[in-house]
Amino acid sequence: MKLEQNVSLKAFNTFGLEAKAAQFIAFTTVNELLAALKMMESDQELMILGGGSNILLTKDFDGIVLKNELKGIELINEDRNHVWIKAMAGENWHQFVLHCIENDWAGVENLSLIPGTIGAAPMQNIGAYGVEIKDVFDSLEAVEITSGKYQEFTAEECEFGYRESVFKTSLKGQYIITSVVFKLDKTPKFNTTYGAIQTTLDEMKVKELSIKAISDAVIKIRQSKLPDPAEIGNSGSFFKNPTIDNIDYEGLKAEFPSIPGYKLLEQKVKIPAAWLIEQAGWKGKTFGEIGVHKNHPLVLVNYGNGKGEDIKSLAFEIRASVAAKFGIEIIPEVNII
Repeated sequence: MKLEQNVSLKAFNTFGLEAKAAQFIAFTTVNELLAALKMMESDQELMILGGGSNILLTKDFDGIVLKNELKGIELINEDRNHVWIKAMAGENWHQFVLHCIENDWAGVENLSLIPGTIGAAPMQNIGAYGVEIKDVFDSLEAVEITSGKYQEFTAEECEFGYRESVFKTSLKGQYIITSVVFKLDKTPKFNTTYGAIQTTLDEMKVKELSIKAISDAVIKIRQSKLPDPAEIGNSGSFFKNPTIDNIDYEGLKAEFPSIPGYKLLEQKVKIPAAWLIEQAGWKGKTFGEIGVHKNHPLVLVNYGNGKGEDIKSLAFEIRASVAAKFGIEIIPEVNII
C-alpha cells in the first residue's frame, strides 16, 4: 500500500476528465483498507473509487481517494437448485458476469456489459433488460468508515429501490463495500421479454436459448446504442427514468399521445428519460468538446478535452428543459463531485 500525492484521476473515470486527488491509495486487501482508514485525519474528505463509471468530476479533490482493488471470486455454498457466489468489491462487473456464464450460473446474463465494479452494483442496484441486482442478491460485507468494523447486510437491510440502496440514502458515505454474495440458479429462468432481446436473438439466428445467447444479445444491443468509454468519454445513462402518478401520465398522454410509459405498482408509471430528452431536442447536440450522444440521448459525452463543470451545466440545462416541456424532473444517476 502506497500513499501518493497530487495524483491525476483522468485514467480512473470513464468520462476521461482531468482532476487531481490530493492523496491517493490503492488497496488490495481489507487489512490495507483498514490501515488506510487509520491514516486519515478526522476531518479529511474521502472518495471511494471503483471503476469510475458513475462519477462526474467537476474539480480537483482535496481529500483522499481510496481505490478499491479487492479481487477474488469463489463459490461458497450450493444446493440442488442454487449456488452462492462471493465476489470481492474490486472485481470488474462484466468480467464477473462472463465468469458466471462460463460456469453455467444463471441470473446475471441480462446485466452484461454494464460498466463498473462489484462493489458499486448493490450500491446503485444496477439493472438492465428486466433484471436488477436485488433479484440475485444474497448479502454483502462492508467496513464502517468511522470504526473500521465489519458488518453484513441482508437484502432487506440494503433497502433496494430504483437505482438506489441504503448506501445512497441514510447510510451514504458511512460504509465501504468489500464483498458481495450472489444467489444464482443452476437451472436458468430465461428473461427475453424486455427491450429488443428477443428480436436480437432472432436476428442472431439463435436456435437453442442459453444464458450465453442472452448475454451475447444484450452485449450486441448495448454496443449498438452506447459509446465505448475507451473511445468516447461517458458514464453510460446519466439520468434515472422518472416515475410519476398514473393520473399525471394520463394527462401527459392527452397532450403528448406518443409518450411511452411502463405501469408499476401503486398507480405509478415509469417514463423513459431518453424519450423526454430527445423530445426536448437534445439528442446528438454538441457543444465544443462535450455533448449528448447521437444514438442515445441519456448519454452525455466528453469528446476529448471536455470539462466536468461544463458537462454538469449541460445536464442541468437538459433537466430544466424537460421540466419546462413536460413538468417532469429527471434526476442524475451519476454522482457529481
